[in-house]
Order: sequence, then structure tokens, then C-alpha cells
Amino acid sequence: MAYTDFIAAIDLGSSHMVGMVGTKGPTGTLSIIAYEVENSDTCIRRGCVYNIKDAAGKIVRLVRKLENKLGGSRIGKVYIGVGGQSLRSVNHAVSRVLGSGTVTEEVLKELDQECRQYRPDMLDVLDIAAPAYYLDNQPEAHPVGLGCSRIEARYKLLVGRPSLRHAVTTNMSEQIKLDVAGTIVAPLALADLILTEQEKSKGCALVDFGAGVTSVTMYKDGNLAGLYVIPLGSHLITRDLMSLGMPEKEAERVKRTYGNAIWEKDNEQQMVSVDLADGQHSSEIKLSDINMVVEARSREIIENIYARLEDTGVAKEPGYSIVIAGNGAALKNMREALSERFKMDVRYASVRKDLIADGEMIANNPEYTTVAALLLKGMENCALYIAPEPEKPKVVEPKAEPKVEPVIVAVEEKPEEPPVEKKAAASATTKNRNSGTKKEDEKKRNKSWGLGDLFKNAVDKMGEGIDKALKDEQ
Repeated sequence: MAYTDFIAAIDLGSSHMVGMVGTKGPTGTLSIIAYEVENSDTCIRRGCVYNIKDAAGKIVRLVRKLENKLGGSRIGKVYIGVGGQSLRSVNHAVSRVLGSGTVTEEVLKELDQECRQYRPDMLDVLDIAAPAYYLDNQPEAHPVGLGCSRIEARYKLLVGRPSLRHAVTTNMSEQIKLDVAGTIVAPLALADLILTEQEKSKGCALVDFGAGVTSVTMYKDGNLAGLYVIPLGSHLITRDLMSLGMPEKEAERVKRTYGNAIWEKDNEQQMVSVDLADGQHSSEIKLSDINMVVEARSREIIENIYARLEDTGVAKEPGYSIVIAGNGAALKNMREALSERFKMDVRYASVRKDLIADGEMIANNPEYTTVAALLLKGMENCALYIAPEPEKPKVVEPKAEPKVEPVIVAVEEKPEEPPVEKKAAASATTKNRNSGTKKEDEKKRNKSWGLGDLFKNAVDKMGEGIDKALKDEQ
């Protein structure tokens, strides 16, 4: 089945880049059609593309894999999620003095336009979150129609280094020969997919544990309170385990199988068999040594998260909660370690059921959750339009008629009548000729001679010769 209307998105993760194609229903719910994964640890670090050529090659392969599942349809453009360690939120306020006026939709539009014209130094504005309005310094969620002397709109600008978007929109699109439909701030999209409006209103933070970075998106009173990206990820735990003498793949396996964010002293004497770096031998390592490394790095990441909550002023908010997502959140006792440090309720992320119509189990896989969130933000049709071939005119072959054998009819040919002038001259000449000559002229006027005519002509000539010879003798 070929698709003519769909959305395509790619999540550029530090360990994997994930592509997904889906369609939206009339109510905006997402149905997932296809998804594919490519390894990206050779071209993306801490959420940023550092090897554009290598990343472009992987994206091209990713797109081809997706197209193989689309029944002949082609992808003409893609949405790409941006993150990276330079991504963060900054405050920006715009105000208007109304005197004794009333807030109208036009006033809100003017505030929004002024905000979008603001350009912070050395930073690129990637997105702008919905503002919080204050009328005469009092918060108001729905200000239209209310009277005040001064209105202020407080915005959260999502900013990053200019190279963050440029690497995707310009350099990347030139390499992959594919249009970029838009760049989407991945942590913000992920929060909209997972957090409910009640959680945002009550106060909630989404912590996404990635391989290269950990993003923290905080909400308070229904508005974005802050977004930060910590340049520490679960891949650091893998690298720390490599210091125990195991290769990277083995360290990753040991982390997933035996890693524990809380050191359990009861298992101090348990031994774990691991493959050594030479690939031919194995060794026994104490489980306590493994978890001492895992816990130390986990605590460092947790402390950095807590510092961001304190900076935003939500660390000690009553009723505030934490939601954890990403592959790093699957580490044993990570939820318990966060709850113990933050003194908050902590739950694992799950996508909102009202947003996913088909493919909920896929979207709940930590590897695919972010790219599913990007699809929900996409608005443009990403299918490549292929013009239909013009119809060829139908060639109607003539019906074969029965073959009719020609009938040969002997037609007596009449001698051609000479012109009048020539006819008179010919009549004068004919009087002086004998009967044999008349016969000869009559034969010349015929269109063609037969074999019998030639024979008869020869006999006539012989007769003429004999008559001439007899006359001469006389």
C-alpha cells in the first residue's frame, strides 16, 4: 500500500539515530507506520552532530530503510529533533502600558511579535514556549477581556549555539539531498507526549536519561519553568566500567545486567564473569566493584539534576513530582535513588494514551519515545509528490479484412490518338507506304509488344525484302 500523506521525523541521539513515519487522524492522534534505527556513536556526541558527512550517510540509509516499508512511497522531507548540551531556556519579558484599557487579542499579538524579534547575543532562538501573563503584577492565565493599567508577558526562550540548528538545516540538508521540514526542540516535544496537563499545572519535571546528555524539563502552574541539558549521560557509566579491564560492548552489557544505582552491600562477595579486552579470555570481578563505579557516576548525575531544580525554585515545592525517561532510566534502583535524594514522587514515563492511536507499545519503548514525540509536532506532509505519467493515446489497430484475390481481366488496349497536326502529317505519309508499313506503325503505337508481335514483325520485314528483290529483277 502506497502512502501519499504522512509525517517523517528523525531523532539524532548520541548512541542511536531513530527514524519514524506516521500519520495523524482527524483528532490529531498518531498512528505509527514504520520505524528504523542506525548507530550514531561515530558522528554524534552529547546530542550534537560533529561529523556531518558520516551522519548524513547514516540518515540516507535510515530514510531508505523507511521507504522500503512504505509500499513504494518516497520521503520528500523530514523533521529533525535538536538537543545537545548547549540547549537551555532563558527568560525574556515584554510589557505594555494600557492605562485604563482592556486586554485584547491584538495586544497579545503585539507582545508576541516583539518577543520574536528579540535576538540574544551569540545564541539562536530555537523555539518560544507559551508565556505567563501578569496584569498589574498579578498572574492571569486568560487575560483577554480583563482591564488593567499594565500587562507583562514572561516568555521562556529555548536557545542554543547557532551551529546547533545550522548543522541540521543547512549542512545536513546539503549532504543528504533532502529538505528539512523543520527543527523541533526534542525535550519540549517529549514532555508534551508524556506529561498530562494536570501534572504540568501541579508541578512536574521530566528527566530524560540519554547516552550523552541528560535533559531536565520543568513545569509549574501549567507553564514551562525551565529547560536544561546536563552534559552527563549513561554512556559515562559504561566508560567508567571499561577501567576495570573490559571492552566497551562488554561494559555496556555488564551495566545493563548487573549495574545498580544503589550499592547493595549484601552482594559484596558475589563474583561476575566478564570478557577481557583481548576477546579471548575472561576474568572474575566482584559485583561490589562494579556497583561502586555505577553508583558513584549515578550520584553525580542525580546531584546535577537536583541543582537545576534548585536553580528554578521547584526543588522544595510541595506536591512536585518527577517523571524519568530514556534508556538510562532503566538502570536498577535509579527511580529509588532519585526519590531518596529529591524527597519526591518518581514514576517511569509512559506516553499519553489520548495521543497514540496505533503503536502505543512502540512509542513506550525508550528508544522510540522521543521520535514519536517529534512526529506529533510535525504539521507538513512529508511525502514526495510524484507527478503521474501522461496517458499514452490508445492505438486502434485496423481490423484485418479477408484477403481478396485479384481478378485479372484482359483489357484490349486502344491506340492513343495523336494530336490533330500530327494526325494530318501521318495520313499523308501513310498514303505512300505499303500495307506492311501500316502494320508496323500500328504496332509502334501500342503500349507493349508481345512475343507473337515480334515474330510477326520479323516475318513482315522478310516479306518486304523479298518484294523489293523481285522488283529490282524486273
